[in-house]
Amino acid sequence: MVKRLAGSLREYKKATILTPIFIIGEVFMECIIPFMIARLVNQIQAGCGLEVIWKNGLVLVLMAFISLAFGGIAGATASRAACGFAKNLRKDMFYKIQEFSFENIDRFSTSSLVTRLTTDVMNVQMAFMMLIRLAVRAPLMFVVAIFMAFYMGGKLALIFVIVAPLLTFVLAMVIRSVMPLFQAVFKKYDNLNNSIQENVKSMRVVKSYVREEYEKEKFELAAEDVCKDFTKAERILALNAPVMQFCLYAVMLFVMYFGSYVIITTKGLDVNVGQLSSLLTYGFQILISLMMVSMVFVMVTMSLESGKRIAEVLEDVSAIQNPENSVTEVKDGSIQFENVSFKYAKKAVKYALSDINLEIASGETIGIIGGTGSSKSSLIQLISRLYDTTEGKVSVGGVDVRQYDLNTLRNAVSVVLQKNVLFSGTIMENLRWGNPEATDEEVVEACKLAQADEFVQRFPDGYDTYIEQGGANVSGGQKQRLCIARALLKKPKILILDDSTSAVDTKTDSLIRQAFRTYIPETTKIIIAQRISSVQDADRIIVMESGKINGIGTHEELMQHNQIYKEIYTSQNKVGDEDEE
Repeated sequence: MVKRLAGSLREYKKATILTPIFIIGEVFMECIIPFMIARLVNQIQAGCGLEVIWKNGLVLVLMAFISLAFGGIAGATASRAACGFAKNLRKDMFYKIQEFSFENIDRFSTSSLVTRLTTDVMNVQMAFMMLIRLAVRAPLMFVVAIFMAFYMGGKLALIFVIVAPLLTFVLAMVIRSVMPLFQAVFKKYDNLNNSIQENVKSMRVVKSYVREEYEKEKFELAAEDVCKDFTKAERILALNAPVMQFCLYAVMLFVMYFGSYVIITTKGLDVNVGQLSSLLTYGFQILISLMMVSMVFVMVTMSLESGKRIAEVLEDVSAIQNPENSVTEVKDGSIQFENVSFKYAKKAVKYALSDINLEIASGETIGIIGGTGSSKSSLIQLISRLYDTTEGKVSVGGVDVRQYDLNTLRNAVSVVLQKNVLFSGTIMENLRWGNPEATDEEVVEACKLAQADEFVQRFPDGYDTYIEQGGANVSGGQKQRLCIARALLKKPKILILDDSTSAVDTKTDSLIRQAFRTYIPETTKIIIAQRISSVQDADRIIVMESGKINGIGTHEELMQHNQIYKEIYTSQNKVGDEDEE
């Protein structure tokens, strides 16, 4: 894990290395200053002149400024290294997620990936900053201060040998207790983020059904669950500070009492006033360094689980990989399914698709119809290799899709998914996702074919109208037509509409299909629909049932020989008759 995360340091390695170097300089200055003060105190006690005091005073001020400079530079380089490291981590994770297949996304979940990109990276950033600063400063100060304490105080310094193991034991017990709590709490963070994401995304539904109070209660439960675990962990961690403080003041009292006693009884022969003052300072530094170590361990303990979660994303391999010597040209839009079976997870018992055998000629218009859960969408997702088949193979242009370069294949297949998505930006920027090089004329032509130009022109800013996140400021039908126009701009070999005209009226639907026949006659068109009127004039219609092909034929053939198709048609026509009455 550490090796994997360290790979994100890159250009910030220099700042990472410089920070401990300046910290070392700061620590040595801080540890020498008490020694110099002790010497000055002894000189004053011996009756030195003002000249000696001024000289030593200037040296002490200079050393303090040098220490301050080292500390300031170390702080600046540590900030640069930690912030840069966090930036690279987020960048590496985001780039990695872009390579993920749907299978990888399904395994992690969207809310979990968001938590890892935000909260987990922040925890690792804080731990990293502590590691390159405090984790260097505290042990070094502890060792140097112990050495100087024995050098200056002799046997009185043995008190630190007794206290240090006690504090180490307390720290170990604290870490052992809180580690399982932190491991559990981040999974609950995922659930909390999932609740927020789901609520915000479905705000219209929540308000339509007046479920605000229910959503508040659900969020409250998730937030309370996270709060309880954090409170329990923080309660245990809070024991660390009073134990440290107690040991600190106990040591100070011991040193002052016995040090003063030794000075008085030996008349300063064994220990003098200067040595006692320096011993108090070194004692303070020793115990403060132990407190720093405890802070580092606490932060590292909390971030360890975050680091593991980040490494999981960075080390995960996409389930779909580009093959070596991949094919970089799609000859035509012909499609062939050969003994295809598919399930979404390897451990799943039930197949989403079973025994699919199908041939589609280039330029053919295919309709797909079936009930909810009949795996219509699962079928078309295999064509552009959003998922790989579990058994059998899918070919496009006579070549197995697994042999294609992924970009080549997906540029040849335009998919307007069931859940239409527009991104923040202007209408023109959204449409050019289909083709970044498209001219304004080509964009307008695609919109006319998708029956979108008319409503776009009615907007005050036309094609420069700003689309809110998720297309919140356009209707469902407008969103669908813009997504169809975006797909047309790719001029694909295969165009797939996954129930993407469900929000438009039948007249507009008919005009869109007519445009397909005239504008892209050589493109293979696959239309998944709930309405038979949307696929009625297709060259062939596929009827899906429970992940299998129940029937294939023209509208007339299916009306004669396919019971499911006939029932859907009859049901929809009855509804239509009742509406007219």
